[in-house]
Amino acid sequence: MLRRLLVCLLLLMAATPVSALNYTDIYYVAGESGYGFNVVQSDGFMFVTFFVYAPARTPTWYSAELRADGNGNFTGPLYATSGSWYGNAWDSQSLTRSQVGTASFLPTNPYTVTFSYTVTTPPAMAATATKTIQRQTLTAITLSGTYFGGQSGVYSGCGSPANNGPYTDGFDLQVTQSPTGDATFQFTYASGMSCTLRGTLLQYGQLYTVPGTAYSCSDGLATTATLSEIKATSLGIEGRLSALSVGGGCREDATFSATVTH
Repeated sequence: MLRRLLVCLLLLMAATPVSALNYTDIYYVAGESGYGFNVVQSDGFMFVTFFVYAPARTPTWYSAELRADGNGNFTGPLYATSGSWYGNAWDSQSLTRSQVGTASFLPTNPYTVTFSYTVTTPPAMAATATKTIQRQTLTAITLSGTYFGGQSGVYSGCGSPANNGPYTDGFDLQVTQSPTGDATFQFTYASGMSCTLRGTLLQYGQLYTVPGTAYSCSDGLATTATLSEIKATSLGIEGRLSALSVGGGCREDATFSATVTH
């Protein structure tokens, strides 16, 4: 009975709109060591701190408070802050915080961003910098496990219009992950169908993607797909699936989320 209630709950959750991607992570510029960007996003608000260098090559710390503009981008003011030396007791009177320019966070995909900032004051620091930054991987994140969850998707572009439309399904999921990055996602759906996706994981910070995934199902489907935005959550796993051709001219786009069972 409890399992049936979980299925109903997960399918209900899967049928609701999926929230936008959260960009919280550590970012860096490939090939340019020595500075980086820390991003924490709360819905449509983003707080960014980053460490760069002044003209005299002295370490400089900035923060930006950015808000979503409705087009998937974030823009807002840039601040410089100073305070007590860490070796002394905190003196609130020494705290200064002033706007010194503007910044923008322009995602090009879930993993890579164009980050621009313009410093206008003081004049000796005035400059504009535009960097392509990407999520920084610290350690490999384990995905392997047994999960139970729900999937929400849609078929589109089908040769027969009757095949277009949304679907939901519950599933058991077994994920295996090798030290070399090869991974298998074995879905066993409540509808009775089973599907397997195999490919090589590419990690960007907290997220994985599997381009060129071999996608096969017990109904005879044999095609390729892309798994993206795969994330190990505190309770399980979530991600997206996209396949350009799943038979009958149909395209499949889906999201899935599951809790770990053991």
